[in-house]
Amino acid sequence: MDFSTVLEKCGDFGRFQHVILLLYGYTNILSSLHYFSQTLITFTPEHWCYHDDLQDLNVSEVRSIYANVTNKSCTLLEGVVNGTGVAAETGQCRDWIFKREQGYESVTTELKWVCDKSHHSAVGQSFFFIGSVVGTVIFGNLSDRIGRLPALLLATIAGASGDFLTSFIYSFPLFAFSRFVSGLSTDTMYYLMYILVFEYLSPKQRTFGLNIILAFFYCFGLMTSPWVAIWIGNWRHYLWLASLPALGVLAYPLLICESAQWLLTKKKYDRAVKCLKWVAKFNGQQVEDSVIDEFVKHYSEKITEQQKLNSHEDTFMGMFRTPHLRRCTLSLLFKSIIITLSYDVINRNMEGLGTSPFKLFSYTSINYLPAGCTILLLQNNIGRKGMACGALMVGGIITTVTGFLIAFMDPKENALLLAIMIGLGRYGVTVSYDAEIQYAAEIIPTSVRGRALSNIHVVGLASNSLVFYVIYLAKFYKPLPSIFISCLMFLGAALCLTLPETLNQKLPENLAEAESFVKNQPSLYFPWFRKPPTNINIHSKKETESIKRL
Repeated sequence: MDFSTVLEKCGDFGRFQHVILLLYGYTNILSSLHYFSQTLITFTPEHWCYHDDLQDLNVSEVRSIYANVTNKSCTLLEGVVNGTGVAAETGQCRDWIFKREQGYESVTTELKWVCDKSHHSAVGQSFFFIGSVVGTVIFGNLSDRIGRLPALLLATIAGASGDFLTSFIYSFPLFAFSRFVSGLSTDTMYYLMYILVFEYLSPKQRTFGLNIILAFFYCFGLMTSPWVAIWIGNWRHYLWLASLPALGVLAYPLLICESAQWLLTKKKYDRAVKCLKWVAKFNGQQVEDSVIDEFVKHYSEKITEQQKLNSHEDTFMGMFRTPHLRRCTLSLLFKSIIITLSYDVINRNMEGLGTSPFKLFSYTSINYLPAGCTILLLQNNIGRKGMACGALMVGGIITTVTGFLIAFMDPKENALLLAIMIGLGRYGVTVSYDAEIQYAAEIIPTSVRGRALSNIHVVGLASNSLVFYVIYLAKFYKPLPSIFISCLMFLGAALCLTLPETLNQKLPENLAEAESFVKNQPSLYFPWFRKPPTNINIHSKKETESIKRL
């Protein structure tokens, strides 16, 4: 009488699951507004150094005057002679002419963070991701200590507070601090809600529920946010709009309950039973008390037996104690670095491609819908490993081709083709990113899922500090960033071969079961290619004892 059996009796895809999936969708909208807010508020449009003689000229005339000036953004002109700019040998540019996107005022244009202050936005971005690393560690550990739901609420409110605080700053130090606070919830609020939904859905419905909701709602947030920013016209007002809806998460405890599976691992049987009865009542199901009693007895005996065999509490570091689980954990860590870095480089590199960055970002965000449908159609047929490996391979090929097209084509004359290729690149990396989240959550046992996923995300988010350096490689050779990212994606595809297949498998609930699960499956096993191994028995007492001796 394990958890999946009892959840099926209580309803594993009823009204309760529909409500929690809708809340998951709302969280995805908040996450999309929050995660890319840094890109939208720091957008730097084309600009030129201001001179009094340029006051009454339009943008096209100013551009023609600066046509022969090498450093047009920061070079001060002595004057305008017959429509030609005369560059000054001395002097400092103190004001600029900006070609604003439909009048949109970004923090860069308002505070004039260009030329010798152009690094301010990048530093703010760095503090944003430093905050994400700190927040992921803090809230990930809290999720395994105080519960998924309280940690989710704290993370979301922390990030929204950072965005709201940012909207009132006028100095660089305060900007860096507020971006750090904002970064505390980056990805954390998303994956904590992901875990909560994951643990209340049946294995058969996880792929559909998690990926379709993610595709639709996250796509909606990404596609609308640039237009909302332009409509509002000011970065400060945009941050208000992006942060205030986060207060809606305070209503979550009124609609859903804590993860019963997590409560069981913490021996909080009464609360777990209460949650399961709530789910059953919500779904209109009747569950006999004898079933609940048998279930609680099964879990208490199981945990008591595990404690006799292993006196140590399951921790993330415990995943490195045994050889097979250690290899699997290292693969997940390196794969997180590869996918996160690739995802951010491809999604944030939107300038200089012949199209408005706002429009290009919005239009190519439509890829989240076909990406979600791709996972839905293929992942339950070819398996988690095949999906993750294939997506990285295809994404790497598309990224390589896009890089060479950028190198040998004029962006303005081929804007449509480049936009299509950028969209395809975002499609490939989105499939990889979304497939990786579910794959990792299924491999990692329940007892350390929150902490392990948070630490894996920390390593991936830490790699975001390299995003601007990777993009800067284009200064030496335009296709170089794409070549670098595609090589990483091919390496990630190879790492997927070292991971176990989780499709139609009984997932592990503790470290001992996880070691046995990984050990008893061949590296090249694919459900569509070979029959499943017959020697997997993660509940074997003999196997658990042998793992303890290791």
